[in-house]
Amino acid sequence: MTVPDPSKTAFVFPGQGSQKVGMGKELAATHPEAKAIFEEADQLLGFSLSKLCWEGPETELNETINTQPALLVHSVAALRVFQKLQLTFQPAYVAGHSLGEISAAVAAGALDYDAGVKLVRRRGELMMLAGKQNPGGMAAILGLDIETLDKICFQASSAGEVVQVANDNCPGQVVISGHSGAVQRATEAAKAAGAKRALPLAVSIAAHSPLMASAQEQFRMAVDDALIEDPEIPIVGNVGADLLKTADTIRGDLYGQLTSRVHWTGSIRKLRKLGVATFIELGSGSVLSGLLKRIDAEAQGMALGEPGDFEKNLA
Repeated sequence: MTVPDPSKTAFVFPGQGSQKVGMGKELAATHPEAKAIFEEADQLLGFSLSKLCWEGPETELNETINTQPALLVHSVAALRVFQKLQLTFQPAYVAGHSLGEISAAVAAGALDYDAGVKLVRRRGELMMLAGKQNPGGMAAILGLDIETLDKICFQASSAGEVVQVANDNCPGQVVISGHSGAVQRATEAAKAAGAKRALPLAVSIAAHSPLMASAQEQFRMAVDDALIEDPEIPIVGNVGADLLKTADTIRGDLYGQLTSRVHWTGSIRKLRKLGVATFIELGSGSVLSGLLKRIDAEAQGMALGEPGDFEKNLA
C-alpha cells in the first residue's frame, strides 16, 4: 500500500487485549526513535517496562497496571517511527480504544508523552485497586445486536448486582461487564437468545462498568494533573463517539471512560462520515484493523507496529 491521503486518514490506537510478549522489541532494535521512547518510559516509571514488554513474563505483562503503559509506549514508539518516515504527514483525526484514547491524545498534541505514560500507569493502578475492592467479571458475546444485549443486561441486573455493555467493538462482537453473578446471568440469557458464542474473559476487573466508580475521583484528579491542552488534531472519543476539539472535552471523555461504554463501532462510523477512508493502527497487533472490516468493509486499514509492517505497507 502506498502512503494514503492524510486528509482522509485517521490514526487509531489499541487498548487492552493487544499486548504480547515481544511487543516493540524489533522496532526499538531497528529504529533509534522507538528505542528512545521505551528508554524514556523506563526512566519515568522507575523499572524496565521495556524488558517486561520484550521478555515477559506474560502473566506480569497482562496485569492491567503494566499492560496500559506498555500499550501506550509501543503505540507512541510506532508513531515516532511513522513520523520519521513521513515527515509532513498529519492525519485528519485520531482515536483510541479505551486506554488507547490516551495514546490518541499524545498523538494529537493534547498530552505530553511523559504525562501520558504517568497517566496510563495511574489508570492501571486505580482500575486494579477498584477490581480488588469490587470484584467482577467480563464476557464476550458474539452474534447479538446491541439493542438485544442492552435488554438482556437490564434484565440480568438487580439492586445489588449490575451488568452492562462495556465495549461495542463491532457489529456482532460485544463485551459485557459487571458483578460476576449478573455477568453469568446475562451470558446464559445471551446464549438462550441465540448468541453464537458467550465466553467469560480471563480478567479480575469489571472495566467500563459501575464497579470502577470507586476509582473515579482519584482518576479525575490524575487527569486534571496531566495538563491536557487543546489538540492539534481532532480526537473522536469513546464515550460519545463524537469529536473532541478542546482540552475540556478531552478531560470530560476521559473522566467518563472508567464506568462508561466504549462506543468503538460508533467512533469508526463517525470517522467514516467525516470522510476518513484509511485507518492506520499504531502499536501492538492488529485487533482494531480486524474490527474495522466488520464495521465497514469498504474502509482500508493497516497495522504498523514492527519494522516489517512499515516495510510492507509504506513501500
